[in-house]
Amino acid sequence: MEVRAVSRFVRISPKKARRIANLVRGKDVKIALSMLKFIPSKTAVPIAKTIKSAAANAKNNYHMNENLLYISKIMVDQGPPMKRVKPRGMGRADVIRRPLSHISVYVEERKEEE
Repeated sequence: MEVRAVSRFVRISPKKARRIANLVRGKDVKIALSMLKFIPSKTAVPIAKTIKSAAANAKNNYHMNENLLYISKIMVDQGPPMKRVKPRGMGRADVIRRPLSHISVYVEERKEEE
């Protein structure tokens, strides 16, 4: 059974966040969190937070063993751009678009080997 957690409207470029998400896809939750701890990127923090949330959802709501959890799917989708106005010369204005992301993490329990 897949358990999910979603962080929406995260102030990170989706392109940069996907690079980090691809590193932890398919890994065990504990290994992924320890990997993210040492990645020198600001995108690692909200991704780690979402993974922790998905693991907590699995443990508390579905009584899954947190030692057997792995990341089955992780997706970073583009959110609506945050628009800002930058004044320019001669009374003009430019629109600055700041990217937002939606991070979705799905965790599953690995099958125990008999």
